[in-house]
Parts: sequence; structure tokens; C-alpha cells
Amino acid sequence: MVSQFQLIMRSGPTPGASFTLEGDQLTVGRDATNEIVINDAEISRRHARLTFQGGKYVLEDLGSTNGTFVNGQRLAGPRVLKAGEVVQFGEQIMLVFEVTSVDAGATMVSPRVSAAAVPSVPRPATPPPPAVEYAGSIPASPAPVVPAKKMNLTPIIIGVVILLMLCCCILVFVYVDADKTGARWCTFPFSLIAQMLGSACP
Repeated sequence: MVSQFQLIMRSGPTPGASFTLEGDQLTVGRDATNEIVINDAEISRRHARLTFQGGKYVLEDLGSTNGTFVNGQRLAGPRVLKAGEVVQFGEQIMLVFEVTSVDAGATMVSPRVSAAAVPSVPRPATPPPPAVEYAGSIPASPAPVVPAKKMNLTPIIIGVVILLMLCCCILVFVYVDADKTGARWCTFPFSLIAQMLGSACP
């Protein structure tokens, strides 16, 4: 098991900020040359020092103006930090010292498998649900409508016309023949028909 140490800012210029502690010696201060930089007027340029000894961090003040505190007590000398203790720089800046245990074997990164390397298994197609028909139900798709064949009326019309013409001819002949004197046969065009039949007009 490997321990990781960090300081979490509870109050100060950046609340919630996390400072991971790595290395044998870390200095805290306002100056940019420090490993842990806290830009605040209460922090001295080189305020305090953290030294890693025997698997633990030891905190000591570097003669700061506003002092370094652990759990509200001002440091007069080096102090071994324990998990959960509150470290205070000046009056307003508070940080919590945290220790977490990490399994070294669990931090190994396994090679990523690309999506292209994994063969894709096609999903079987889901068959459509069978159509259920009930007695008297209307079929889902209506039967195609066959257009009715149109009747050809031309022969009927011609037949009617011929029949009418025959009736007219018969009536005319009956009218002409009804004359006992035969004078109607001598009028045009019946005179031509009478000649064809071998009859002479009176």
C-alpha cells in the first residue's frame, strides 16, 4: 500500500484547492519559488516547511510574521502531521491534512482495447409479430379493385337505327300501298320503285 498526502484548503483565497505533497522537502509561502504557493497577505514569502521523514510529513514554521498553527496551537518547533489535522497559516487560511492509501497494483494502467479490435457480433433480426385475424374482422390490406369493363354500345346503336329505318320504310310502303287508285306510287321516289317492280303508273 502506498500513502498519498495532500492539503485541502478549507478557507483562504482558493477554498477547495488541493495541494498534493510530493518530495522530501516542500516550502509554503507567498513567493513563486515555493513548492506550495498561497498568494495572500497573511502568508510570508517563505512561511513554513514540510519535511518527509519516516513515511510522515513534519511541519515547521520558518519565522513567519503571522505564525503557523496545527489544530489552533501555534508551532514553536517541528510537528508531525496526522491525518485530519487542521493546518493554519495566519488567522484566515486553513487547510486540512489528508492521507489516502492507494494499492500500487491497482494503479497499473491496462492497455486500451480499440473498438476496431473487438469483433462486432450481429444481433439477430427480430421477426415481425404474426398477424392475428378474427372472424368478421376487416383485412389489413383491402383487395385491389378491378375496374369494370366498359360495354361497347356502338353495335346496339347501329342495330336500333337500322330497326327504326326498317320500321319507317314499312310504314311508308304501307301508307303508299293503302291508296286504292295507286296514284301514290307515281310520286317521286316511289315511281322508280314501281318501275323496278314492273308496275306502270296510271
